[in-house]
Amino acid sequence: MRWTDGPIHFIDFEGNGTSGIIEFGVVTLRNGGISETRTRLCAAIGRVNPEDTAIHGLGNDDLRAAAPFKEEWEYFAGLRGNGPLAAHFAQAENYLLKSVWAYPRSVPDFARPRRTVTEWGPWIDTGRLYPQFFPEFGKGKLEELIAAGGLQAELDALAALHCPASRRNYHAALYDALAGALLLQALLRRPEFAGATLPWLLQMSTTDGDKRGALQQGDLW
Repeated sequence: MRWTDGPIHFIDFEGNGTSGIIEFGVVTLRNGGISETRTRLCAAIGRVNPEDTAIHGLGNDDLRAAAPFKEEWEYFAGLRGNGPLAAHFAQAENYLLKSVWAYPRSVPDFARPRRTVTEWGPWIDTGRLYPQFFPEFGKGKLEELIAAGGLQAELDALAALHCPASRRNYHAALYDALAGALLLQALLRRPEFAGATLPWLLQMSTTDGDKRGALQQGDLW
């Protein structure tokens, strides 16, 4: 299954284990291009600490009128049902998603066609893909990869179209999701990756040898 044969949903969350998910951004790629986006603020489940606000710009007062993230079950379960999820260093997104809902419904296993799983992953992870193929770009920090790829102007143009006016910067959920989606597009436009498939992307997105081997051999994730 070529990577363009179905949707890929690139996700970014702001928040942590204390506050919970306080903002989400989703960028859906179809046929290799951005087809839709979604974002909103979410009520905190605990206090948002000042040191966290200094990073993402969201404080407790910003979130008082927001609905909780848990109301988005149908949306996120639906995303996972029709395409793999993607993130930049997906471990954080997977942890936060599982902290709300441990499992999705039974969904397709896009790493191993014709199978089903009850897992949010495996994820396509640009934070793991880029350091493998472009170690000269550093350890994979989102902003540095965007700059190295000459993608900042394109990212800002997309942000002007899709992001709330006050959330057009790094550490804003939809802005970061757009950045990750651009990195994935840029990677897969390169001639050497022209034949990339979803199973290959999912396999290469883990640096754990046992997990990668299981995906390659069709064993359980």
